[in-house]
Amino acid sequence: MCAIALVAGRADLDGAAHAGFDVDLPVFAVGQAAELANVHPQTLRQYDRMGMVVPQRTSGGARRYSLRDIDQLNQTQHLSQDDGINITGIMRILALEKENRELKAQLEQLSKPAESKVFAANMDGDIVQVQRTRHMKHWRAQLKTEPRELPAGPTYRSQEASDRDRQSTDVNGTPTSRAITLWRAHEQPYR
Repeated sequence: MCAIALVAGRADLDGAAHAGFDVDLPVFAVGQAAELANVHPQTLRQYDRMGMVVPQRTSGGARRYSLRDIDQLNQTQHLSQDDGINITGIMRILALEKENRELKAQLEQLSKPAESKVFAANMDGDIVQVQRTRHMKHWRAQLKTEPRELPAGPTYRSQEASDRDRQSTDVNGTPTSRAITLWRAHEQPYR
């Protein structure tokens, strides 16, 4: 139904995405996509070879089109049939729309408040932002942590260095410690 509304102009990709549809999920076979976009299946194969609208492939190599692909096919037909734009022009328009979409997504991510972002370490140890999920919200809400101190012990340091650290003072003469304090801000549970 969403694909039909998209082709008929009663819906757009942003609206479908905000409604919960995965607009990049490859679900339409060549015949279905051709029927929805009102093109011949051979035209889809030609667009694929040219790199204009490239569908994803199944493990068996069959082409599968997403709602985004259907929208691009619909735009391609409109631009070529109604507006008389050549293939090179259409490819440039589609590339610019993709770049615009990616920049909007990046802007949306950067404008979110810091507390709504979740970070993790990937396999290489790099810090990356991950998408927050309901499962993650539920899991984080259940965390119970208590503040406590973990003293830095003399496990790998000489006794002389440990004695010196215990006797360290700051600029005001106040004794300093090499203890680390860990804490967690108590948040309201997610609902």
